[in-house]
Amino acid sequence: MSLQCGIVGLPNVGKSTLFNCLSNAKAQSANFPFCTIEPNVGVITVPDERLIRLGELCHPERGIIPTTVEIVDIAGLVKGASKGEGLGNKFLANIRETDAIIHVLRCFDDENVVHVDGSVNPVRDKEIIDAELQLKDLETVESRIAKCEKAAKAGGDKNAKLQLEVLVKYREALSQGRNARTVELANKDEEQAARDLFLLTNKPVMYVCNVDEASAVTGNAYVEQVREAVKDEDAQVLVLAAKIESEIAELETYEERQMFLEELGLEESGVNRLIKAAYALLNLRTFLTAGSDEVRAWTFKAGAKAPQCAGVIHTDFERGFIRAEVIKYADFIELGGEAQCRAAGKLSTEGKDYLVQDGDIMHFLFNV
Repeated sequence: MSLQCGIVGLPNVGKSTLFNCLSNAKAQSANFPFCTIEPNVGVITVPDERLIRLGELCHPERGIIPTTVEIVDIAGLVKGASKGEGLGNKFLANIRETDAIIHVLRCFDDENVVHVDGSVNPVRDKEIIDAELQLKDLETVESRIAKCEKAAKAGGDKNAKLQLEVLVKYREALSQGRNARTVELANKDEEQAARDLFLLTNKPVMYVCNVDEASAVTGNAYVEQVREAVKDEDAQVLVLAAKIESEIAELETYEERQMFLEELGLEESGVNRLIKAAYALLNLRTFLTAGSDEVRAWTFKAGAKAPQCAGVIHTDFERGFIRAEVIKYADFIELGGEAQCRAAGKLSTEGKDYLVQDGDIMHFLFNV
């Protein structure tokens, strides 16, 4: 399942430092691997403590295989990107190809790190990127409105009329300097019409506040300004210190990293939290398979049913789906394995309409 989060931000906000930390995420996830598809695309394992617990119970011969998420380091942006300034065209093309946005904002003071606009102001930085994306979206919307008006008048096309209504809502919001994701749509038909537009400011977004070491646990005034600025958006805010994360990535052992985190008052590294949040931002969930051969995590879209999840393993599993045997993770851990869950009646048999839940331990029966 190739879904991507794109990291965006102005120059010198810590975007590249953060991506480099993510590229060393294997150092914070036992022996889980990291690989590079292109210089700016990383396939990064999703930290999942459940896999470790299952591995301790199952002792799999082939080991533990985690699931992954793709992170793209998108070229930096400057004012005028919507008109092609700087690397604007490349920036906008790359961001259009991603499924969600990780927007890095500088929330620290450091006279040795020059800010492109002369002063630290994360809300202003956010608005610069927002404005460029909004201008590009407005250009898209205006173009589509002209086409839909012609189609609606010429043939009474109902789909064109529906899309026109949605486009007008977006035009109003974008003209007011609001992101497309702030628009409230009336029903599922409008939501589908909106998805077909692929607007940049309609993508799910997470704002990452890059803070100094002293603010890594509690945040700071800059972070509060960001929270206030995005309170009306359907967006997450995550706080981390990229400088600290780069130091953690250099430590050799898991024990050293944990001691370092404890000294800072952190339970988990910011990189791990970011990877998990990016996975959730893409509306992804995990089901598990566990046995003596391997313990493995599999990615599925939230809301998927049992046959679709079977197809994640192999298309034949979905095509010939008969039923799924499901054990809840908590039961598997509490009782000590599959045999014990069967004996205790904690294994359920589910059909084609079963909605798979995050953490379900599954075995599929099929016939092709």
